[in-house]
Amino acid sequence: MEFERTESLERLESTVKDNEPVIGAGAGTGISAKFAERGGVDLLIIYNSGRYRMNGRGSLAGMLSYGDANEIVLEMGQEVLPVVEDTPVLAGVNGTDPFREMDVFIEDLRRRGFSGVQNFPTVGLIDEDSSFRKNLEETGMGYDREVEMIREASEQGMLTCPYVFNESQAREMAKAGADVVVSHMGLTTSGDIGAETSLSLDEAADRVQAHHDAAKSVNGDVMVICHGGPIAWPEDAQYVLDNTDGVGGFFGASSIERLATEDAIEKQAREFKDMTVS
Repeated sequence: MEFERTESLERLESTVKDNEPVIGAGAGTGISAKFAERGGVDLLIIYNSGRYRMNGRGSLAGMLSYGDANEIVLEMGQEVLPVVEDTPVLAGVNGTDPFREMDVFIEDLRRRGFSGVQNFPTVGLIDEDSSFRKNLEETGMGYDREVEMIREASEQGMLTCPYVFNESQAREMAKAGADVVVSHMGLTTSGDIGAETSLSLDEAADRVQAHHDAAKSVNGDVMVICHGGPIAWPEDAQYVLDNTDGVGGFFGASSIERLATEDAIEKQAREFKDMTVS
């Protein structure tokens, strides 16, 4: 079911007032969505990396040309939306897609039952100093297109929860009407297909705080939550929340569905394998 932006925001604000963290969960499959919802998450987010991740590939597969990211989200929506009972579901939108009329696409997402959007795949994951990133920006496929996508979705009344990677982007997204700024610390560590190169938790906390302060300088009502990099497990997220001021929660994709699945399936298989036969 689709939630109006005002209802989604009221729910999130109520969570914050109750001194509870806002938790978003990536859902690459219907079963991930179903049981994340039963676990009490506040938001569910569908994007193409969820499909790759839950098929045993690294999440960054979603950044490469292995499929049409926006079309994959529509397909995944058909799998996930029908099993979600009472949680806003967001679509990960490739805002730089040069083959979409973004206002029409966002309207279609609303019609299909999505309650909001996030900017993924995002060029924000590509080093700003690299020639590749500079060339993307120079040829009309830069982060500014993602900002405009968020602006369009906000104007259409959808909940907007964009990824930001630096203070400038946090301010830009807040100006564009972002409701929840997600401070992205890079590819999630841990597990079989997680990253090894990452910030320390202290570095992540400092960066999340900087993003928070930048977004709040533009819009005092915007919420800020953290995601990715070394913030992989509940204790990691708790450390960041304890060492920042005003950060309201955590968004977990690999952290909630991939890491839990890796451990649980291996453990279950081993327990069956440990049986004896007479």
